[in-house]
Amino acid sequence: MPAQSIWTLLSWGPDGWVDDIASGVLVTIALALATLPIGLTIGFFVAFAKQHEEPALRLAANIYTTVFRGLPELVTLFLFFFGMPLLLQYVVRLFEPEATIDVNSFIAGMIVLSLIFSSYASEVFLSAFRAIPKGQYEGGYAIGLSKWQTMRLVILPQLLRIAFPGLENCWLSLLKDTSLVSVVNLAETLRNAGVAARVTKHSFLFYSVAALVFLVLAILSSVATGYIQRSLGRREAR
Repeated sequence: MPAQSIWTLLSWGPDGWVDDIASGVLVTIALALATLPIGLTIGFFVAFAKQHEEPALRLAANIYTTVFRGLPELVTLFLFFFGMPLLLQYVVRLFEPEATIDVNSFIAGMIVLSLIFSSYASEVFLSAFRAIPKGQYEGGYAIGLSKWQTMRLVILPQLLRIAFPGLENCWLSLLKDTSLVSVVNLAETLRNAGVAARVTKHSFLFYSVAALVFLVLAILSSVATGYIQRSLGRREAR
């Protein structure tokens, strides 16, 4: 392929595909960032339930992580994307017989990725919980702190520092897993690169661009998380 053709394909405008891929990158980042707080919150409470004194909570948390760590991510996505509309439609038609339900690809992807991410993040949080000595809790209670204050002021700062390296790996996995949502027609990075590859017949070029995009996002994430980890270490030292 002539060099000029490559640069034409990788240009911004009607003859190029960079603008389409760039819009896909924004969707990828938005999906990952929207999933992250939901997954972290669910993962924290699942880990908390796993070490709770109540057997029913421990059982429910273990079932949750077993299911969503055991199912392939793509199967989970298909089950929610095609199954959730059927369930919602059945419920809605009890009140409105003519109603139809469509599930947004972004929302479906966010839900599924949150469930998968939280199941792995819960194990990271659980290991961090177990690494904190019991004396830390007892010390908080001894100076008059409530259970909530002890968790927020004593345990949580240590928990975040201990769990952070594992959560960084979970984040990188989440970033890569956003590409799965391309199969349900969400116009993210891989989906737009695939469209460009099919239209132009230059599959290697555009899938290489997609690979480079994910690699750059991973490098930027590593730089950002490294800064956050150093900040957490300095804060704890103070």
